[in-house]
Amino acid sequence: MPEPLAEEVAKLQVNSNSCTSAATQQAGLAALQGPQDAVGSMLAEFRARRDLIVDGLNELPGVECITPQGAFYAFPRITETGSSADKLADLLLDDAGVACLSGTAFGRHGEGHLRLSYANSRENISRALQRMGEVLSR
Repeated sequence: MPEPLAEEVAKLQVNSNSCTSAATQQAGLAALQGPQDAVGSMLAEFRARRDLIVDGLNELPGVECITPQGAFYAFPRITETGSSADKLADLLLDDAGVACLSGTAFGRHGEGHLRLSYANSRENISRALQRMGEVLSR
C-alpha cells in the first residue's frame, strides 16, 4: 500500500473491526433475551450432523476421525491415505467437488489432517462423503 495511505487505512480498519455497532449489540441482546426453543432443536440437529460426518469419515479408506466436542468442524487424520493434506484437499475439491481445508492452514502440526465443516444439510454431508469415498477408493 502506498505509505501515505497506510495510517489512514489503519484507522479505518481498527475502527471498523474493533467496535461492535450499536445495532449489532441490540440484536445480540434480543437473541439472548428472546425465545430459546430453537436452541435445543439446533443442538440436536448439529449432533446428528456431527455423528453422520464422523461415522462417514471413519468408513473412508485411510481416514480416521475422533468426535469433536465443539464448533461444527471435523478434523480427520488422513495420513493412511498416503497423500499430504494439501494435495488431498485439492484432489477432493477438483475430483469430488468437496471443499475442505488442509490441516496445514493451522500450522505445521496440522499436516496429515483435513478440516471439514458440518454446518450443512445431512443430505449434502452424505453426498460429500459418498463423493470422497469414490475418490479415495481409486
